[in-house]
Amino acid sequence: MKASFFKHTLQFKRPGGTSRGVLHTKDTWLLRLENGTRWGVGECGMFRGLSADDRPDFESKLQWVCDHINAGEAQLLQELAEFPAIQIGVETAFRSLASEDPFAIFPSEFTNGDTGIEINGLIWMGAQDWMHEQIEAKLKEGFHCIKMKIGAIDFASELALLRSIRDRFTSEEIELRVDANGAFSPSEAIEKLEQLAAYDLHSIEQPIAAGQWQEMAALCEKTPLPIALDEELIGVFSEEKKEALLHTIQPQYIILKPTLVGGLANCDQWIDRAERMGAGWWITSALESNVGLNAISQYTFTKNSKLPQGLGTGSLFTNNIEAPLMVQNGQLHYYPQVDWDTHFLRAGGSS
Repeated sequence: MKASFFKHTLQFKRPGGTSRGVLHTKDTWLLRLENGTRWGVGECGMFRGLSADDRPDFESKLQWVCDHINAGEAQLLQELAEFPAIQIGVETAFRSLASEDPFAIFPSEFTNGDTGIEINGLIWMGAQDWMHEQIEAKLKEGFHCIKMKIGAIDFASELALLRSIRDRFTSEEIELRVDANGAFSPSEAIEKLEQLAAYDLHSIEQPIAAGQWQEMAALCEKTPLPIALDEELIGVFSEEKKEALLHTIQPQYIILKPTLVGGLANCDQWIDRAERMGAGWWITSALESNVGLNAISQYTFTKNSKLPQGLGTGSLFTNNIEAPLMVQNGQLHYYPQVDWDTHFLRAGGSS
């Protein structure tokens, strides 16, 4: 077996605003396996400034994987415990290699094109007028769940945007989620949650910065609005620490980004623990190319969640890899009759 990787820099159609800054590009790495006439591909979508494996030796570790690919998937994953983005790349590349169709790694009604996955419509931070435009566009596109990033413009303006939706749609008609990306301080968080709760929101992601377990636990105990942990899960590698985190904080929901938490096997562990303690969950992509989004979406479909998922990021880029993934009427669909850009993937990015 032979392995290689190449880097691809995704370009945003429009800069994406978060409480951590504005994103113009997103680097990602594609891992390719070859074994005789068979080939497979997986994405290692490390997220700079957020991933636990955003470290100087990331590419050298990827090269190490290529040099030791014949050690096999299980041994490689064991050696990659501190490199979650490479873990999912290895997991999905091996599954791709073993599949009759290298892109249908979890064959299902989804990959057959028979059914879609309900997703949330993502509203990026920016000027109030632009955020309002995004909301209007998502409603016209048929989304029944909207997720709005908050914490970058003034809080009163963000409340006004939420009010404008609730003045027109009930929570039964439009589900509203907000994502603070840790923007609130512990001292102000409960007051802001009480103000947000007035708009009948589904949940808030990560109201305070990760790593403050006791403060987050106190919030989850008193909150008028269900809290979902997101960044809190990043860098939590051992099964013991996963158990301790959930037992201490007792969140209402957890959000799983497979690229950031160490791939699909680690997502299974988180889901098992969350369900045992009565917490809900959903799965979200983390600005991967269509290769990673495809693998995560197919895995997500197999988990049979009834909640809208966070898988709508594929359309954000001008130079994404051509794929049969399309968003229609608030759902992500896979149309197998549409071709992948296999030349780009097999030629190492030179399309």
